[in-house]
Amino acid sequence: MLKEILEILKYILPAIVVLVATYLIVNKFLVGEIQKKQLALFGEHAQITVQMRLQAYERLTIFIERMHPTNLISRHYVRELSAQDVQLNMVRAIRDEYEHNLSQQIYVSREVWQTVKTVMEQEITMINRVGSQFTMGSPSADFVKALSEYVVNTESTMPTAIALETIGAEAKKLLTAS
Repeated sequence: MLKEILEILKYILPAIVVLVATYLIVNKFLVGEIQKKQLALFGEHAQITVQMRLQAYERLTIFIERMHPTNLISRHYVRELSAQDVQLNMVRAIRDEYEHNLSQQIYVSREVWQTVKTVMEQEITMINRVGSQFTMGSPSADFVKALSEYVVNTESTMPTAIALETIGAEAKKLLTAS
């Protein structure tokens, strides 16, 4: 009986060793393949994320540029309108474009988004401050002239310039990291 058990073990033991070795090799291979696929997928997602973030920086840069008073003047100055109408149109345009770009905040840092938001508020305040100097029905040309003079006198410290620097710096960091 012992001889029969040893004879059976002689065949079963090598089979078990081969089975375990095969299992370990196949398992290691499959795990390695899964990890390779996950890394490739992660790399794809990272590239897509970088592209989306760059597009967000582009859109916010356009928003900041469009918010600059000289660009607002060129788009909203109509001689026949009153100063208050042009002022209102400029403020409305800034707010509308801000609302249009709200979704971009999920792609940029808190610092960049806060800068964009602050610049928007500062630009609206500046336009309203200049506009408050005029009585109802004042010609829009007077308002545009006062706004242009204000911009010329404070060009180096315009909030839009600061925002563009902040956006540009973060975009460069993203490009050098990827």
